[in-house]
Amino acid sequence: MPIPTEVVGSLPRPQYLQKAYADYDAGTIKQDELIATQDKAAEDSVKRMAQTGETLLSDGEQRASSFATYPIIDTLGGAGLASNLAADGQYFAIFEDGHHRQLPRLTSGPFKYRTYAYDNFKKSAPYAQGTGHAMKTAVIAPSMLYLLYPLNGNVEGYPKEEFVKDLVNECEKDIRGCFEAGAQRVSMDFTEGRLASKRDPRNPWTGAELLKTFVDLNNKVLERFSAEERENIGIHTCPGGDCDSVHSGEVPYASLLPSLFAMNAGYFLIQLASEKDKTSVYKQIGESIRRDANGVKQVAFIGVTNPLNPRVEAAEEVAADLVEASKYIAKDQLGATDDCGFSPFSIDVKPKHGSPDFARDVAMQKIKARVEGAKRASDELGV
Repeated sequence: MPIPTEVVGSLPRPQYLQKAYADYDAGTIKQDELIATQDKAAEDSVKRMAQTGETLLSDGEQRASSFATYPIIDTLGGAGLASNLAADGQYFAIFEDGHHRQLPRLTSGPFKYRTYAYDNFKKSAPYAQGTGHAMKTAVIAPSMLYLLYPLNGNVEGYPKEEFVKDLVNECEKDIRGCFEAGAQRVSMDFTEGRLASKRDPRNPWTGAELLKTFVDLNNKVLERFSAEERENIGIHTCPGGDCDSVHSGEVPYASLLPSLFAMNAGYFLIQLASEKDKTSVYKQIGESIRRDANGVKQVAFIGVTNPLNPRVEAAEEVAADLVEASKYIAKDQLGATDDCGFSPFSIDVKPKHGSPDFARDVAMQKIKARVEGAKRASDELGV
């Protein structure tokens, strides 16, 4: 079987969509105008991705406020924030360039999603008709939304145990709804995994030893799915990718592995193209990945393109990385992906690229190079 490829999920929102988000937050356009603009960008995303040769298409998450907050707010400006959430929650991350992203704070129960990933998927699925391609989508891992609950103390009348039950139920509903809507694969975004070992004094949760809590929580969701279903449920990990900056690139993979593969998912989308010592991480993956994760063989899709760098990788470079990785990771457990979503947050000017529109063009070129490189590596390896 040839080396499989898969996109993480997001694409840069075009400038006209980012303007629409800002105008909606400012009250100068109505919601139906924002929705029409989202529809336009989502359709363009699906149809352009089909031209790259990507196996499974994504709408680029054009309707999502961000990869993490789509269930709870409509825009990064806070539109649609539920009455039991306050805007003054924990930082999700403080990035290398100094900017940060903040989560809301849960003030009362019960916890429920306002928007599910399958709501957005259903709107975009028709765009793939006639392309000859199926679609995938991404959901947020419950481990990220766990950070909505105060790090210390309790929410009055809503103990953390009850919150966790509601959170697991909501995430399961999100994933099942995506499959029922026609998604062939669903990946859970788990960028908080590497960040959990950063110990940043400015961001207390990163020093609270939460990695095992996160892994156990995500497994609570995964255990609700059969082995056959989990073959198509993935986990994405990276050191961040917002405004062409990272939040935990200095945290060694040894801090995350083998805990990553303790999650009983069928596949993993792993940042690697921008890693300084790729070979050592290939070795760690090969030593940690499981052939039987509660009934499912795990597959490691290694990052072979860097969404934070405007330079487009050559297909030959992609193939070389995959061939090198195959020395340490079994060929039937090896795949190719991008290091991260190309723009996980809806407002992202992509400073190293010069503009989100140019970054969008670059993203399509990188996806095409990844697909072509995986084919070259498959031929070279005889798979």
